[in-house]
Amino acid sequence: MDDAIAQHAADRHDVIRVHGARENNLKDVSVEIPKRRLTVFTGVSGSGKSSLVFDTIAAESQRLINETYSAFVQGFMPSLSRPEVDLLDGLTTVISVDQQRLGADPRSTVGTVTDTNTLLRILFSRLGTPHAGPPGAFAFNVPSVSASGAIKVERGAKKAEKVTFNKIGGMCPRCEGRGSVSDLDLTQLYDDTKSINEGAFTIPGYTGGGWNSRLYAESGFYDPDKPIRSFTQRELHDLLHREPTRMKIAGINMTYEGLIPRLQKSMLSKDKEAMQPHIRAFVERAVTFAACPDCDGTRLAEHARASKIRGISIADACRMEIRDLADWVRALDEPSVAPLLSSLRQSLDSFVEIGLGYLSLDRPAGTLSGGEAQRVKMIRHLGSSLTDVTYVFDEPTAGLHPHDIQRMNGLLLRLRDKGNTVLVVEHKPEVIAIADHVVDLGPGAGTAGGTLCFEGTVEGLRAGGTLTGRHLDDRAALKESVRKPTGALEIRDARAHNLQGVDVDIPLGVLVVVTGVAGSGKSSLVHGSVPAGEGVVSVDQAPIRGSRRSNPATYTGLLDPIRKAFAKANGVKPALFSANSEGACPTCNGAGVIYTDLAMMAGVATTCEDCEGRRFDSSVLEYRLGGRDISEVLAMPVSEAEEFFGDGEARTPAAHRILRNLADVGLGYLTLGQPLTTLSGGERQRLKLATHMADKGGVYVLDEPTTGLHLADVEQLLGLLDRLVDSGKSVIVVEHHQAVMAHADWIIDLGPGAGHDGGRVVFEGTPAELVAGRSTVTGEHLAEYVRA
Repeated sequence: MDDAIAQHAADRHDVIRVHGARENNLKDVSVEIPKRRLTVFTGVSGSGKSSLVFDTIAAESQRLINETYSAFVQGFMPSLSRPEVDLLDGLTTVISVDQQRLGADPRSTVGTVTDTNTLLRILFSRLGTPHAGPPGAFAFNVPSVSASGAIKVERGAKKAEKVTFNKIGGMCPRCEGRGSVSDLDLTQLYDDTKSINEGAFTIPGYTGGGWNSRLYAESGFYDPDKPIRSFTQRELHDLLHREPTRMKIAGINMTYEGLIPRLQKSMLSKDKEAMQPHIRAFVERAVTFAACPDCDGTRLAEHARASKIRGISIADACRMEIRDLADWVRALDEPSVAPLLSSLRQSLDSFVEIGLGYLSLDRPAGTLSGGEAQRVKMIRHLGSSLTDVTYVFDEPTAGLHPHDIQRMNGLLLRLRDKGNTVLVVEHKPEVIAIADHVVDLGPGAGTAGGTLCFEGTVEGLRAGGTLTGRHLDDRAALKESVRKPTGALEIRDARAHNLQGVDVDIPLGVLVVVTGVAGSGKSSLVHGSVPAGEGVVSVDQAPIRGSRRSNPATYTGLLDPIRKAFAKANGVKPALFSANSEGACPTCNGAGVIYTDLAMMAGVATTCEDCEGRRFDSSVLEYRLGGRDISEVLAMPVSEAEEFFGDGEARTPAAHRILRNLADVGLGYLTLGQPLTTLSGGERQRLKLATHMADKGGVYVLDEPTTGLHLADVEQLLGLLDRLVDSGKSVIVVEHHQAVMAHADWIIDLGPGAGHDGGRVVFEGTPAELVAGRSTVTGEHLAEYVRA
């Protein structure tokens, strides 16, 4: 009997078919992805990998799952629009594990985001002595509440009953579960030699006669013409601490409140990363954080800290490294909570297995690197019994030492061998090597990308002659000669996180690479010990905050010189050339599209008919500079704009300088008006780097700048780092990429392991000495890489 007939009809659906994908920069891409195999998507940064995997396949799967719920439930879910694609066939449920940083809420910890804390709280509420209460009594996010009063009860006749209500929570009442208390430095709030009317306030937004300063100047509680240092105790209390009071100020009903509670509500309760730069600088100046004296930084109330199991409280358990905690839990043998203990053991063992055993459960989630955050998200799925699921990963090796990459490869293969489809967006040759199927997109980035260059096996990719295939076996050679340092940055007795009293001299005027396995203390050493004062420019991996109105031109400050150049050439004011200001198209308010909200269904964005998506009023588009209007300039790629503003009628040195920096970091293909929300992680970090290149700093600290970079782009990055050093800067890079290590003038290797097995300097010297000695894990991997 013929094989095709013998095969059951249900077994024929063994590929995911994508036809005509046009999301973002994809140009009608059609591809067939085998199910229950490991497929790696490659291509230069910005070639459309994430658009295909995340914005097309994963997004459509999620949308179809959401549609199975009732309209009532869908109303509470994020609404998703159908991706731009002709046909998607053979989809399975997608579990998406991306690199978005975990929430930076101060009460979010590794324990709370993985639900391990929940299991621990139940354990302590059952076994802890003295008994503290239900699981909520150990939760630092739950305050204790008690209330009493009378309520009316109707049982045939109405009568009042007295009710008391008690709820025991584990939140420390002093720091409200944050673990640290903040003090305001009053000298940073005002100049006490001046009066309020003379402009004593030095708080952003409280200067120059606005409502904030008028509230205090016209309140009548004190004389606004008297210097603050001459205030009586009562007046000073009214200025700083008075509780909210309703009153009329300048004929308007307003609430007057002391300066300190007002600032705590308006500025200090917000996430620092989301603030505007000038407000963040003020908060960093004015606020000092110290561990809460009542709970000693554990976030927990007294009763929760007093309840113990075998001499260990829940605070001690959360402070332990997870691998030690796993051993402690394994030693507990209590039949009454056996299912709970097995679930907790499984969760903790997953941490250790994935290489995160060095973390502790009380580590704030916002301090994890992108790679660590992604692996924390993986923990939920490792023990899952689900099969025939599609797992989608975004560079799972980001932030991993070559030594840890083998372990990650093992996990990806294990997920596949359970019968799942695994899709990985990745640049590292070690991961591409284990793929069953490779999809290479390109050939370039942005508008030059978005087409399918190759589809097939890894051997086929090597022989195929595409950009990825040509660079797959690239090996950077060690430098013939290294630069001589011009000085040294001395770090003495560094003890941040797991550092064990590290003494090290970081040479200045050269390219220094700090390396070591994940969790060995690299970031703690560089970010914790290199003073972030004058002259230090730190480019980290924190995401860029931006709305869909933000674009590279607004983020880098490029729009200002462009607006001024247009205004000067046409004799009008600069505000006309901003789509967020006077020049905006009145129909769409400068957004270029009109959004229609359809309740629980996905909203629809239609291009504005009046401005045809150009975002500007038609009268503004009549003004030209060098023969182009403002919308045409914003539609230019960086490389074209660099030529345009370089010479001729449109010559604008200030704009040209920023554009040159953008081209230097490999973003020549980005259009000036592309919304920031559409950029990939690697593109955002390079955009930050370009913005900071104009800073006056002498020391640049970069945190894994190769994240999201294609093998071909790494060379360009190394050239950029060389130019920075040659122009007299000192560059310190935290990095795992062997090409960057080989290119360094000096290497500082931390280890030998992670967590309490790390935190020591195991090697410092030139790359050639590291390779010759092979005394550390990094040395062995680098020697293998340069084939020494």
